[in-house]
Amino acid sequence: MQQSREHTLKAFDQDLDRLRALISQMGGLAEHAIGEAMRCLIQRDVEAAERIVENDQKLDALEIETERRVVQLIALRAPMAGDLRDVVAALKISGVVERIGDYAKNIARRVPQIDQGGHLEPLSLLPEMARIATQMVHDVLNAFVNRDADAAVRVCQRDQAVDDFYDSIFRTLLTFMMENPHNIGQAAHLLFVAKNLERVGDHATNIAEMVFYAATGEHMAERPRTAGRS
Repeated sequence: MQQSREHTLKAFDQDLDRLRALISQMGGLAEHAIGEAMRCLIQRDVEAAERIVENDQKLDALEIETERRVVQLIALRAPMAGDLRDVVAALKISGVVERIGDYAKNIARRVPQIDQGGHLEPLSLLPEMARIATQMVHDVLNAFVNRDADAAVRVCQRDQAVDDFYDSIFRTLLTFMMENPHNIGQAAHLLFVAKNLERVGDHATNIAEMVFYAATGEHMAERPRTAGRS
């Protein structure tokens, strides 16, 4: 009986490891897509931007595969307590990572809209904002794989830096639009990009809260809201 139980536990751990590997693969694709979308934006690489949009289907397929495996795992293993939290977290996180990939796709779709000859100062700020947000995604998925609640908390603490970038870019773009109406179109596109990056940071913190709960069984203390944000 003991041997059978040990075999069942080992099989569950193997299934969960496969789930984590799938989500890590999704995270890698999402991170690459954000980085490549920003490169395309800076270099005005329209052809590569189109490939980013097309490749988003890979993330969609991995999310479906993750969902299938979660349902199968719950049906076959009937996990409880901490094990069930891990499985449910995997399902929720896969959906969030897929949405992060959508933000990369949205940025890529803006590349053809950016004026080839023009230059607005916030364009030089966006890559650093993207780097911080992408690193948050990378670190929070590592925290999920390692069930590291402390690392999840540290990811949440870095979201303020992304918000600060967004606020700075928003104010700068608003000034550009007020000073010269001809800048409105380009500024609007860059503001859209900044907002997508800000949402990536928000989703990384959402994943961090899921990781914290899965690891500890407790909800993370509510993060203070920046003034003016809902």
